[in-house]
Amino acid sequence: MDKETAKKAIVEKLQQKKGKTMFYLKDFYPMVPDEKPRVVNNIVNEMVREGILEYWSSGSTTLIGLKGMGQQAAGKDKD
Repeated sequence: MDKETAKKAIVEKLQQKKGKTMFYLKDFYPMVPDEKPRVVNNIVNEMVREGILEYWSSGSTTLIGLKGMGQQAAGKDKD
């Protein structure tokens, strides 16, 4: 699976998730089952750099979600 196809698969699967908007990195591995975890990690990091995904951290836990969705978006509304 090429990188662009993997990115599209990740975005589609994240959009299909009902209720849950933030995910651990390990949750992305089954979304691209043909790739090794290291490759998926690199794809997710690239998507963060491109602004498709974003990190959210509680200080002890780092989660990843679609930009503008979920907990990280809720914090921005309080300004």
